[in-house]
Amino acid sequence: MVQELIKAFFFIFMAEMGDKTQILAMAFATKYKVQKVLLGVLIGSFLNHGVAVLLGVYMSSIIPINAVRFIAACAFILFGLWTLKAEDDEGEESAQEKFGPVVTVALAFFIGELGDKTQLAAITLSTTAQYPLFILGGTVLGMVVTSSVGIFVGSKLGKRIPELTMKLISGGIFIFFGILGLFETTPKQYVTSFNITVFFIILAAIIFILLRPSIYAMRCGEISAFKRTASELYEHMRKMSETVEDICLGEHQCGKCLGKNCMIGLLKNAMKVVNEKGIYVFPEDWNAITNTVEKKYDLDKVIEGLAMSVIISDKFNKAEDENFIANKARETFELICFKQKLPFNGDIKEYFSLLTKKDKQLGEKVINKFNQFCEMGFC
Repeated sequence: MVQELIKAFFFIFMAEMGDKTQILAMAFATKYKVQKVLLGVLIGSFLNHGVAVLLGVYMSSIIPINAVRFIAACAFILFGLWTLKAEDDEGEESAQEKFGPVVTVALAFFIGELGDKTQLAAITLSTTAQYPLFILGGTVLGMVVTSSVGIFVGSKLGKRIPELTMKLISGGIFIFFGILGLFETTPKQYVTSFNITVFFIILAAIIFILLRPSIYAMRCGEISAFKRTASELYEHMRKMSETVEDICLGEHQCGKCLGKNCMIGLLKNAMKVVNEKGIYVFPEDWNAITNTVEKKYDLDKVIEGLAMSVIISDKFNKAEDENFIANKARETFELICFKQKLPFNGDIKEYFSLLTKKDKQLGEKVINKFNQFCEMGFC
């Protein structure tokens, strides 16, 4: 029983390392609490792989066991080759956020994994399982742990990840066990030196063709969607964090320091959480301390922070996510500059037009700073 759970966990974990589920998990963790993201992953994966296990059990009841094992071995080789295939940099859009964090994440993972190699692997594993529920438990656990790794990697943004090495290990494990399964289930009269040689030549050629784009991309210095998103978000937030640190003029200018009870003090604390844990959700009741807007701040730095917050919200499609820290920062800067929060739906031209209507001089300064950041490559 436990062996089947461990086996299922191991294969799913290796299959999903560096896959789109980690990008999804990292993206959701910037918006929602980690516990809610993982709960959503658990529910979505349970439903998706539950369907897979039911299909696998049904198949094993109508197909001879040796044929099932042969099909499973072929499937494992295909999963390994699939893992080696270079992923397209497709923009993974999250599900429409109408149902709250947990249901949103669950729907995204359920739909995103339909027909994916992990669902097919769950079907394959369950066809030969004595305890299908333990296969289901192992596959779901593998998804949750893999997503946790994605979130952790997201919290260590900008660090190097040996993607090609992980791809080779993950794909190699599937192919290795698939080959073992083939040798065990293929009729002996077909296991000849000639057939084995031809098989490995064809397999090696396919592996070379599949790995060629990844090797070329590595040599050219290209990076994956996961690493690019992670490093860019890290650099943008680091820049805004530096700006926030310089906004306060000190106690000699604004009086007694209120720490977290000051808008900028709370923002500093939130940015510290971003840098240390990679969590991009604003942590506390921001509305309770908006009365500190009258304190004295470095207005040039506030304008710089406002421009960067607009860039971050736009670049990472977070304009309408009210809990995203860059949006809370933008509202903080708006209150200091314009004495009120201003609507921003992602339309930068419309937003800048609104700023200049509120205060032409300040609005133009924000626009100029925004353009300067764009020239530096932040847009």
